[in-house]
Amino acid sequence: MTERMTSPHDEPDAEPAAIIGERRRLVGLAYRLLGSLAEAEDAVQETYTRWYALSRRQQDAVESPGAWLTTVATRICLDLLGSARVRRERYVGEWIPEPLPGRTDWISGRPAADATRCADPADRVTLDESVSMAFLVVLDSMTPAQRVALILHDVFGYPFAEIAGITGRTPAACRELASAARRRVRDALPPEAPAPHRAELVRRFRRAWDARDIDALVGLLSPDATLTADGGGVVPAALHPIHGGEGIAHYLTDLATRAAGALTLLERTVNGRPGLVVAYEGAAAAVYAFDVEADRITHIWAVRNPDKLRPWTAE
Repeated sequence: MTERMTSPHDEPDAEPAAIIGERRRLVGLAYRLLGSLAEAEDAVQETYTRWYALSRRQQDAVESPGAWLTTVATRICLDLLGSARVRRERYVGEWIPEPLPGRTDWISGRPAADATRCADPADRVTLDESVSMAFLVVLDSMTPAQRVALILHDVFGYPFAEIAGITGRTPAACRELASAARRRVRDALPPEAPAPHRAELVRRFRRAWDARDIDALVGLLSPDATLTADGGGVVPAALHPIHGGEGIAHYLTDLATRAAGALTLLERTVNGRPGLVVAYEGAAAAVYAFDVEADRITHIWAVRNPDKLRPWTAE
């Protein structure tokens, strides 16, 4: 009896639900690692391409397809992170991670039962925290190895022994990488204000900006607040961060004045946090994410690069 040759496209069960069901988790992993939804989707597509390049016998020999897909996706992301450093040197202005709309419910990590495998729950970054703009910006300041160790362990619940197999390092080295990354997060990110409080501050900020009320804006901003804009050299944007609440307030009111009433400020959820979308003549022209500490806004990220606004075009 001869063995039947198969193709990933020649029968309905060539894409079993268990394999396809991993896609959302893989995109969530890749997005956290890369800070770009477009690149994350490309990395996951390449992962599946490699899976379907295996023969059926090779696929059947894989004990855990989910673990195989995670390993391949992570290694692809590590390669991309290496080349991203070079690309960033040529990037015009500041680089900010790509903002995501809505509750981003596709970015879940491992099921709760698996997440309990972390030895100390206090070490874990919650799923919501791990996609906030502030957290992603801190991730971008880390080495690729630190980023992978932290995300795989603290967010997706992988033990260091498995991370070692993925990264080619020892479990002890992976543990130290995650520990160093965790310290950077704790040093950079203060305790978060309650969600209703953040939402109210952003709402008051929108009203003050809409009214071009400089005094009200200054009152909502920390004296040492920072605004970072990302135009990617495609559209006008501040090339360097703007420091100080008063300077930010004047910058934003000048923008509104120059737009001559053509701007509409919309309250939206940005990476799971209260944010704003700036619509110009009905189209999303910028997405604003906020970091809040106590009763003041401490950081604003303004993404204007149209290449990073793709998920918002359907708004």
